[in-house]
Amino acid sequence: MKLLIAIVQDYDANQLLAALGQAGFRATRIASSGGFLRTGNTTLLIGTDAALVPQALSIIEENCRERTEAVPPEIVGDLHEWYPPNLVEVVVGGATVFILPVERFERIE
Repeated sequence: MKLLIAIVQDYDANQLLAALGQAGFRATRIASSGGFLRTGNTTLLIGTDAALVPQALSIIEENCRERTEAVPPEIVGDLHEWYPPNLVEVVVGGATVFILPVERFERIE
């Protein structure tokens, strides 16, 4: 048994959860934040058999691709400094996945 902890952008979370559900995976969604742009993230806890980990990773990869977004530059320093008005392109998306062994799992219904 394995526990996958997947940290994805909020933008990708709904589509990923739907794809995981269609494939028979169950996931617990936890709202989180942080990262480069301080945008909302979603942390998913996915418990599965070790043999199904490659399938789960494939679904995550298909639904959480990197992409480029234009964002305003951060304002840093004193107010009298000049800041360029142009948007800055940054790469966002993808997923960070931790895979942990699970010694024991119980489902209480």
